[in-house]
Amino acid sequence: MKKTSVFIITTTIFLAMSSSYVYACYAVIAGKNATADGSVLFAHSELNSGQRFLNFRVIPRIKYEPGAMIQLYNGGTYPEVSESYSFIWSENFGMRGSDSYINEWGVACASDGTRTIEDSRDELIKRGDIIDGGIGYMLRRQVARRARTAREGVHIVGELIKRFGSNFSGVTLVIADPNEAWVVSMARGQHWVAQRVPDDRVVVLANVNIIGEVNLKDTNNFLASPDLIEYAIKRGWHDPKSGKPFNYKDAYSKPGKGWFDKKHGCDSRQWRGQCLVTGKDIPLPVNGNLPFSVKANRKMTVRDMRDILSDHLEGTEFDKTEAYKLGSPHDMISSGDGGICSQHDQENAIFQLRNWLPPEIGCVYWRTTAASCSGVLTPWYLGITETPECYYYQYDLKKILTTEFHFNPPSGTFDYNPNKAYWIFNTLENLVDLNYKKNIGKVREVWKKYEEKEYAMQAAIEETALKLYKKDKDLCREFLTVYSATQAIEAVEMAKKMNKKLRTKLFGS
Repeated sequence: MKKTSVFIITTTIFLAMSSSYVYACYAVIAGKNATADGSVLFAHSELNSGQRFLNFRVIPRIKYEPGAMIQLYNGGTYPEVSESYSFIWSENFGMRGSDSYINEWGVACASDGTRTIEDSRDELIKRGDIIDGGIGYMLRRQVARRARTAREGVHIVGELIKRFGSNFSGVTLVIADPNEAWVVSMARGQHWVAQRVPDDRVVVLANVNIIGEVNLKDTNNFLASPDLIEYAIKRGWHDPKSGKPFNYKDAYSKPGKGWFDKKHGCDSRQWRGQCLVTGKDIPLPVNGNLPFSVKANRKMTVRDMRDILSDHLEGTEFDKTEAYKLGSPHDMISSGDGGICSQHDQENAIFQLRNWLPPEIGCVYWRTTAASCSGVLTPWYLGITETPECYYYQYDLKKILTTEFHFNPPSGTFDYNPNKAYWIFNTLENLVDLNYKKNIGKVREVWKKYEEKEYAMQAAIEETALKLYKKDKDLCREFLTVYSATQAIEAVEMAKKMNKKLRTKLFGS
């Protein structure tokens, strides 16, 4: 009876992951004067349901013949660069807006869906605002392949949207480098706006538009499509006679439908994230929009970012901790309730971007697989030349860079594979969730010690890497590759052991 009931619960959890559709990504971005070490910190959770697999690998620089063209998924083409930059790529097969990137210059890019009120794709094609099928999936890739700075990445996005028009119903990209970060929001079609993250503040991005008042004369902090405001006036989304300044969120956004939005006047996860950053409970209901950025009550660290991504509203009036006795917080709290950590997490990334070290050493892609609360951060230095085999499938390099391959991967790509890190950490998450209140403390204790060791080792690792870098860059990269792989593989082996212990406890007689 015990084994049968556990089997039913386990099956339910896995079915829940594949039968409902959840797109609830999340980001927290801290400017370099808002962090403890002077880095730009960009944290991002990737959340999607359905059958998933993340391929995590390094793509080298690639040279192209004159006249080579990039083929977009919906038919458009445009010229290749003579040589693309290398990048670390977390590919979420089959998804349009779920890949994360950091290139050799330390330019990181990821995205969140943010709905707008723009017309349908068919209507925009008729009007000529979507050309040659439009662009969507490849936007972030081109930032990674072509941009040396975040600002340059914003310009690349703007140029591609002008050429093709955006296929997304609404999306916000975060583009960050070791000096600054930008939030780039776009509607379907030709219209977009970008705002720079203030150096001394922190931005919280859920699946809602957060850019408010826009000052297009201030090109240090704002960039946009040329007719952003005029178009909104033409559509009746902004009235200049009102005397109110133009506000992108008010003009272009589609209102939230969740109970929290309706009752409290704001997005639940944006509210919760800003509370965690400022250390204060923002009074509810909110009158007007939440601010684009907030002042943190401390200098932010990788650990702080990690804690925010692991939050389930503990200690708030919405806390359902007692209900954990009956199951998992992932069952009790949805993203609409304000839960940041979710069972639908495929990856939690924290890009630590520092400008006083060579990018190979100064830029670190900290990463967990599956839910943040039951997972472990391991560091991937930008200088690595490869990732361990358990983190990706070794598909042909030329094929995997095509949109056709991304949306139609080989048969078996999504099948459970006990040798892949993606499935090992997802198994641990699901086993923890079977009795979250009892299991999470033991798992977190293990991972906390492991992460504390990594944080403590970081300075020594980087000191050694820098000495090698000055003598032999290739040897430095080999050193960072071995270190990053060692940490990641050791974490996988530790997860396997915890999986075995939990299975024995749950399924043993």
